[in-house]
Amino acid sequence: MTHKIAILGASGYTGAELVRLIATHPGMETAALSANSKAGQSMAQAFPHLRHLDLPTLVTIGEIDFSVIDLCFCALPHKTSQEVISALPRDLRIVDLSADFRLRDPAAYQKWYGNPHAAIELQKEAVYGLTEFYRDDIRDARLVAGTGCNAATGQYLLRPLITAQVVDLDNIILDLKCGVSGAGRSLKENLLHAELSEGYHPYATGGTHRHLGEFDQEFSAIAGREVKIQFTPHLVPANRGVLATGYVHGDAKAIYAAYEDAYRDEPFLELLPMGEVPSTRHIRGSNFCHIGVVADRIPGRTIVVAALDNLTKGSSGQALQNANLMLRETETAGLMLAPVFP
Repeated sequence: MTHKIAILGASGYTGAELVRLIATHPGMETAALSANSKAGQSMAQAFPHLRHLDLPTLVTIGEIDFSVIDLCFCALPHKTSQEVISALPRDLRIVDLSADFRLRDPAAYQKWYGNPHAAIELQKEAVYGLTEFYRDDIRDARLVAGTGCNAATGQYLLRPLITAQVVDLDNIILDLKCGVSGAGRSLKENLLHAELSEGYHPYATGGTHRHLGEFDQEFSAIAGREVKIQFTPHLVPANRGVLATGYVHGDAKAIYAAYEDAYRDEPFLELLPMGEVPSTRHIRGSNFCHIGVVADRIPGRTIVVAALDNLTKGSSGQALQNANLMLRETETAGLMLAPVFP
């Protein structure tokens, strides 16, 4: 059986990444693509690298016949998603890539995103889409909320350590670098080549980054008490990739064992040999996440590092992994592409 898929917001980076991945999927067909501002254009006009694929023309959302769609990916901007998804058929399975349904508490959503949630009943229904930790819930979900790419990287790095209680929960520092595609495709002055190249800079410093809402929600739920990490993201002049370095108080051997226990059977989470650190160049264009552990020179302190591709494992690849579960496909289908190197 071939499942018919719709992608809303197909003219953005995550929409194009979904098209690329689904093209290799044995059980899915891209049946509808929407991009309101580019409606009437071909996907080749929006993304010439996809011109070899036989794809439907970009249309408005209102032109899609959802009665023939098995699952819909919503790759629309924050706030727009909740409005659009509220109007979609109630029996349609949806994977949302925006931030609109990631936070379970409406007050937390308003705190981090600055406006009241417009679809609170849907927010209650949504399942958090960090696949490896919510598989059972995702299989039976109608609406899955994909994580933020920074939030996914930080959680793959820290969740097993919090669960295994091998680190001091009050002394966690997360230093993260993200490629520019994480900011989306819309034009922004600070993302112009002359503004961005030949340097990198921190942003949303002092605990103001929106993905902290996800860290607070998930880490506190695991620990059974409030956990607040210190987190600083940096924008780097690279197209893809997230590299997260965590500084924790805990024994390196116990930390390594916690990762082994958590990720032994995970197809996309690769624990490197002790002392080896990952690089974004080794996961580019793939759904893999590499994790490394290094003992610090100060006894009782450890450095942990995770690398993933923000557009794939951090967003569209994760979304397809969740869709595979929802449609009872093999979880790895369409996702075993090797990283692109160099």
